[in-house]
Order: sequence, then C-alpha cells, then structure tokens
Amino acid sequence: MGTPGIVTGQGRPRRAPSGKRCGHGPRGEAGLLELYHNAMSACSQKVRFCLEEKGLEWTDRHMNLRAGDQQTPAYLALNPLGVVPTLVHDGAVIPESTVINEYLDDIAPAPPLRPAAPVSAARMRLWTKQLDEWIHADTGVISNALAFRHQKLALGPDKLHELIARMPDPAKRARYQSVVYEGTASPLFIDAIKRFAFLIGALDDALEAGPWLAGPEISLADIGYAPYLTRLEHLRLHRVWDDKPRVADWYERIKERPAYGRSHRDWFDEKYLTLMAEKGDDAWPGVAAALGA
Repeated sequence: MGTPGIVTGQGRPRRAPSGKRCGHGPRGEAGLLELYHNAMSACSQKVRFCLEEKGLEWTDRHMNLRAGDQQTPAYLALNPLGVVPTLVHDGAVIPESTVINEYLDDIAPAPPLRPAAPVSAARMRLWTKQLDEWIHADTGVISNALAFRHQKLALGPDKLHELIARMPDPAKRARYQSVVYEGTASPLFIDAIKRFAFLIGALDDALEAGPWLAGPEISLADIGYAPYLTRLEHLRLHRVWDDKPRVADWYERIKERPAYGRSHRDWFDEKYLTLMAEKGDDAWPGVAAALGA
C-alpha cells in the first residue's frame, strides 16, 4: 500500500523481462520494497539500477516532480527535504540514493555490489562520496541552465517565484534561481561544466587500472556514475569524453547491461530527451569555448 495522500504511479511491481517474479515468495526475499522515484531523476535511476542488478522486485511509486508531488505534506512526512528517491522497506523509510544502494546491498548481498577487498571498498566509497558532495548538485546546475530553465520560464514570473519559494533547501533554492534566470551565463554553470570536464579525466585515469571504477567487478561506484554520464549524453555533452577512450568504453559496457535498460531506457521520457538534445546542441559552441576546446 502507498502512503495515504501521496500521488503515486500505478503501484505496479517491476519484474524481470521474462515476467517471472524476482526473489522467492509473493514479496521476494527482501520483503516489500516501495520506491518513490521519478522517471528521469538521476538519483532515482541510480537506485533502480541497483534494484535491477540485484533482481529485486519492487513497487513503483512514481512522483510527478513537475506537478509538485514531492512537496505534498504526505511526501514531506517521508522525506522532509522533498527530494526523490525514497525507499520504504516493510514500513522502514530510507532516504538518499547512496544510502539506499548500500542498504540494498546489505539486505540482498547477492550479487555483491561492494568489493570484498578493503582497499577496493574504500575506493568505491571515495567515488560515491563525490556524487553527494558536488556531482549531483552540479548536474542540476548544468541540466537547468541548458534545458529545463526554458520550461520554468514558460510558467510566468508569478508561478516561477512560487515554485522557487517552496523549495525547502536554501542552498538548492539559490542555485536554482541563478541558473533558471541566467542560464549558461550563470557563474555556477561555468564552474560546473569545468568540474565535470576534470571529472571525466579522473574517470579515464581510474579506468586504466581495470574495467570498473573500484576493481575487477561492477560496483556501486559504476552504478552511481551511470546516470550522470547518461544525463551528459542526453544534453549532448558526450563530446566531453570524445578524447577519453576508456570512459567511452566503460559507458558503452554500462549501457549494454540488461539492468541499465530496465532502470534507465525503460523510463526515458521522449519529450525531455528532445528538449535536452535541442538545447544542448544550441549551447555547445559556448560550452566548448568555456572549456577551451
């Protein structure tokens, strides 16, 4: 059952392509997993990717972020920051995508998505730590400055002001206001795109040691970074790794995984893909100039 008062998706369990229920019994080994998420949200993609790699059955509670589902009192009772995703496991509420994925690896350890070797596990956590420290925020800056600001400006000044004022996180509210009103002229955008270019170089260097970011097997580090390179690709910024062959190879191998298809491609929204591609292409000359390309 979904939480009363929260507008959700159809509540349908996600299953393997064969149509067979994942796990054992009516709820699977892990119990009842409900995911409050959004189709195109990078953090939601990250958790869906983990769920699908594990073969776990989960119940879809889709949130319409454009309609403000995440800001309803009922959802804020689950997640006071008003962000997605949130996992509810047999009534226990687990927020934050990085925490959720480690939790899933705890409750369903096979197949393991954290390296057994302590050094490799530390390397994995160093990668996922950066996601929370700056990569996710910078992705929001880039996405809004290039593409989504156009949707917000179309709301008109009064509705846009109301939307921004309802954001509970002051730092996020200030970033959002800057990139929506200033676009690629925002200093936040210039800094973010330069940091991402540096990150792509760091990823390429790390992949020199092996096929995956934290060792010989795929881990939560790879699962965590997949949505962010997907967003860059959708914004036509994949050109940033044209000269980074190891990153290009890693990303293609990620996209070939069946779990990527079920967690990402099955949820892509064509209208957003079209918007991101068009606005990304329009902005690329200025982005290339900012990067010194």
